[in-house]
Amino acid sequence: MSRTSLLMAAAGSALILSGCMTIREPYDRPEAPIPEALPVTDANGEEISPLVWQEVYQNPKLRELVGLALDENRDLRVAAANVQLARAQYGITRAQRLPTVTASGSVTEGGTFDDDDGGFSGGGGGFGDNARASLGVTAYELDLFGRVANLNEAALQAYLASEEGERAAKISIAATVGELWMRLAADKAFLALAEDTVDVQSESLDLTRELFEAGVATELDVRRASSSVETARAQAAQFTAQVDQDLNALRFVVGTRLPDGVLEAAELSQSALDGDLPVGQSSLVLLKRPDVQQAERQLLSANANVGAARAAFFPTISLTGSIAYSSTQLDDLFDGTAGWSVGPSVSLPIFDAGARQANLDVSEAQRQLAVANYEQAIQVAFQDTANALAVGRTIDDRVAALTRLVEDTAVTRDLSEERFQVGVDDYLSVLDSQQLYYDARQQLIQAELDRSLNTIALYRALGTWPEEDARPQEDGGA
Repeated sequence: MSRTSLLMAAAGSALILSGCMTIREPYDRPEAPIPEALPVTDANGEEISPLVWQEVYQNPKLRELVGLALDENRDLRVAAANVQLARAQYGITRAQRLPTVTASGSVTEGGTFDDDDGGFSGGGGGFGDNARASLGVTAYELDLFGRVANLNEAALQAYLASEEGERAAKISIAATVGELWMRLAADKAFLALAEDTVDVQSESLDLTRELFEAGVATELDVRRASSSVETARAQAAQFTAQVDQDLNALRFVVGTRLPDGVLEAAELSQSALDGDLPVGQSSLVLLKRPDVQQAERQLLSANANVGAARAAFFPTISLTGSIAYSSTQLDDLFDGTAGWSVGPSVSLPIFDAGARQANLDVSEAQRQLAVANYEQAIQVAFQDTANALAVGRTIDDRVAALTRLVEDTAVTRDLSEERFQVGVDDYLSVLDSQQLYYDARQQLIQAELDRSLNTIALYRALGTWPEEDARPQEDGGA
């Protein structure tokens, strides 16, 4: 076997040996600190797939806004940049697992001044022509104890955690756009109610003035009617400003100019959202949330860093080798003298004043912190889901009761106005009935808003984002 073949075989054996002897830190997923079952009314025990926003949002204009936000929102751009940064850092770390091979070459033309032809032709010992080409492996670490492998695993998990963070950010943006849309629709409904109240009570004020001039009503009745009109006008001005603020908030979240027709399309109705979202009993679905998966990826990264810190207690073995050709003429370079060299080096700190032990202690503390963050993420996910389910169990009854209340107060208001016109009651009774009707209408709008927001909250709690791009393969053990 040639010397070149021996060198390549030695390098290959070193690669195989370093892979097979990799020592990994064991990982056991912490037990989820939550009940096994979600608080649902239909305890069917089945696990369902997480929700996606296209299944929740039904209004075309709302879907258009979400699409714009996913393209233009600056928070998402920051998240995407962090993913690219983590991907690049993982690439740097992964490159350390393979040898660095370099090639070099040089050509030297030389001669002496006392040549017969007066030129610079070859000869004169060290002043002659020379050509050299070499191929070498520089300081390649034989990762016998898993230091580089664990650092590579830590970088990979950090990259995957950043991807999960981007998916969580997308869910948050989609949910935020939906919430702002519904608040805009509710404030638009509040404004319409206030403006309608101004019109109705202005008519009532005109009637009261006529009755006052006819001697049927008193000045106190006129003043009460006038104050109710001004109160409604003040609330209309308040909700006008609130609608503008809602539009400004949407512009900020979307990140660009809103398309035409947003205000007109914002309606507080059940058709905008799919409120009939299936929820299974098993709480295992929460483990698929991107923020929970992000926390587990961070835990895996911290766990790998512990392995790297342990491996630092073992010797560092590096390999350097090269193959070179040398000749006095460039045209017969590879027919000239050939040579090779290979040599390992071993480094083991004898005394470092406890630096390696302190680094291991830091890594273990960071792992414990990552465990706590992972468990907390699961608990927050369970709380979000349980709260949304608690509202969902009663919100329809609340809306139905307030709908009946609006009907009752509307009849009471009409009867009070009729009794006032015939002189049976004073205007105070009319004001009381009008205020009850107005309050009932406001409560119904708020309840419908709460129902829509709770649907979006359930999406926040159980939402996921499909994986679109191919990920690097996770390293397996040798």
